[in-house]
Amino acid sequence: MKELDFHTFDKFIEKGITIVEFGAPRCALCRIQEPILKELSEEWAENILIAKVDADKELELTAKYRIQGIPTMILFKDGKIVESLRGLHYKEEIKSRIESVV
Repeated sequence: MKELDFHTFDKFIEKGITIVEFGAPRCALCRIQEPILKELSEEWAENILIAKVDADKELELTAKYRIQGIPTMILFKDGKIVESLRGLHYKEEIKSRIESVV
């Protein structure tokens, strides 16, 4: 799972379906969410991109996307926000959200 910063973010999300998780190493729920997203990125490698942003380091991105709690995942399609998911979400729920966009 690629870690994005302010300089790489827009290019990464510009085409296709992308999930970006805003989290932080200090966040217990984020540490639970990460292996779920890694597993999904392996299963859906042909269809979607999955990345993360350290919300503590990337304050400009956190403000731009109005992240109020972590973990928050944003689902993008061709650079546009399709959906935002706050809190911990399990694999099947995330897959369902992805399938509704594909």
